[in-house]
Amino acid sequence: MDRQLWQQFPIVAPQLTALQGYLLDAIQLDNPPIHHKILALLESGGKFLRPGYFYLFASLGTGATPGQLQAGAAALEILHVGTLIHDDVIDDSSTRRGVRTIQMKYGQRNAIYAGDFMFTVYFNQVLKSTSDLKLVQIHIDAMHRILQGELAQMALNYQEKTTLAEYLREVAGKTAELFSLSCFQGAALAKTSPEVQQLAKKIGEAIGIAYQILDDILDYAGDPAKTRKPVLEDLRSGVYSLPLILAIPEAPKDFHRLLKKKHDLTAADITTIQEMVLAHHGVAASHQLAKEKTEEALSLIDRLPAGDPQTALRQLTTKLLNRDH
Repeated sequence: MDRQLWQQFPIVAPQLTALQGYLLDAIQLDNPPIHHKILALLESGGKFLRPGYFYLFASLGTGATPGQLQAGAAALEILHVGTLIHDDVIDDSSTRRGVRTIQMKYGQRNAIYAGDFMFTVYFNQVLKSTSDLKLVQIHIDAMHRILQGELAQMALNYQEKTTLAEYLREVAGKTAELFSLSCFQGAALAKTSPEVQQLAKKIGEAIGIAYQILDDILDYAGDPAKTRKPVLEDLRSGVYSLPLILAIPEAPKDFHRLLKKKHDLTAADITTIQEMVLAHHGVAASHQLAKEKTEEALSLIDRLPAGDPQTALRQLTTKLLNRDH
């Protein structure tokens, strides 16, 4: 699933096509090697999901100019890319979207600075999108929760007794917060009703949780040729995602014999853990939870005003949360 997805949604496709050029112009860094790597990351096929949801919710109202909306959409994608650059440092990733990561090419220090730079560009775009300090504060609060979610993940690394509740709290910050922010800000900038804005926030949260669960499932059961990242990359870095969390209680001693090796896991160990997670229904149980969150999101979407935006939101969410990559 890439940006061709948006050809099915003409209600926002032109805005997202124009957004690519706007993003490239918004990133101006006096460090040609890092600048080119950031541009390559922006051009390498991100799905534009957060800007897409932003524009769909913005189409429920008429209270913002095209320029405000473009800056608002850009802000969300720039924040997302900034967090990805930092994630690559934390996970020691070698590639992202088929492109060699900044931290692998130029070192962790430069990658951290590049991610920080993206956050400054993000806030610049936020201020171009709105002069409403309440909406700016919501961006600040959301970024705070996103970073808390990332730190929560670090605290759970290599923890075999991680609970479902702990996982959901971490995911609510790490992934769902940015989806929720995207949906809410689209609705808020367009000056939709308070009821629609609150629905947007809840819809984004449910979508974000389901999206992350599906990502976790694909890490254990996905095709690397489609996902464009190595299977079980999280496990290698000590991140115990939902399929493993749900499988461990079914055979704790068997899992512990392997997981106690932590960063010394061999390729054979990782393959064995993958097989055990499948055998103990970790993937199946995760699918069930993703289905429940998907149904929650769709039920909330049904409460939005009827019309083309609502129809597009239902179609997009159904497609997104039933993907194989």
